Amino acid sequence: MRIVSLLPSATEICFALGLGQSLVGVTHECDFPPQAAYKTVMTRSQLHLEGATPSDVDRHVKAALHQGSSLYALDQEGLRRARPDVILTQELCEVCAVAYRQVLDAAKVLPGRPTVLSLEPRNLADVLRSIADVGQVTGARERAAELVRGLWARLDAVRGAVAGKERRRVVCLEWLDPLMVAGHWVPDQVDAAGGIDVLGESGARSRVITPADLIAAQPEVIISMPCGYRLDESAAQAKLLSGLKGWDQLPAVVAGQVYAVDGSWYFNRPGPRVVDGIEMLAKILHPEAWRGPVPQGFRRMDEAAPEPA
Repeated sequence: MRIVSLLPSATEICFALGLGQSLVGVTHECDFPPQAAYKTVMTRSQLHLEGATPSDVDRHVKAALHQGSSLYALDQEGLRRARPDVILTQELCEVCAVAYRQVLDAAKVLPGRPTVLSLEPRNLADVLRSIADVGQVTGARERAAELVRGLWARLDAVRGAVAGKERRRVVCLEWLDPLMVAGHWVPDQVDAAGGIDVLGESGARSRVITPADLIAAQPEVIISMPCGYRLDESAAQAKLLSGLKGWDQLPAVVAGQVYAVDGSWYFNRPGPRVVDGIEMLAKILHPEAWRGPVPQGFRRMDEAAPEPA
């Protein structure tokens, strides 16, 4: 079995299923697990945005999509040399990966006509179901079923720990300029952790909101999780929020309940680590109830950043 993964989340799934040796191609954004760095890279970004502000990124992305341009280039010759049996991709978001049509067109001219599996999770249940889908097409069905059972068990443990606790009002910001609230599976993550996502909608796309919308929502907890950014970058961007009119009067700000999280690793990608994200949220929302392990992927914004090792 020779697999090309054109999604960071699919790469994570493959490694979690013990299929790392079968991966013959990944994307330039596949950074977990560390072994992914040794795989052949099949994509590159066509936007050069180093040092760009969030508003710059938003403007360039919208302009490219409006013009019908792909945000990513696919190494079609590299794909041909890889001779994949399976290509894992998605159609959900053109900002997140190579365009689905581009992948299909490339697959048509490959020898052997590989199976193209498009992963389209829209909510938390879909995320876990997509793991089973990958297992089905790669011959790892039993390993996938075992992995999914383990993830559901962890979810049940979180739900049990926070059951009966008062549900706090949460806003999850997937972009900060313009403001965007996270959709898809993130509201489900909040719900499983014992919160209420007051602006995001499960299964729906992320959407732009106004500062007035944020103020009107009166969140008790605000989570900064800008798409594609690691913890330090997320925390740096969260500082921009303090300039919003009415920010200082928000319940979350008054109570010191504004957090930055590693959005890229635990919230933006629909892979196994969304469950780590749920455990992280449980620790944020109900620290007295959730005593289980959590990754070091979050920071309260009124706390100093840790000193470099």
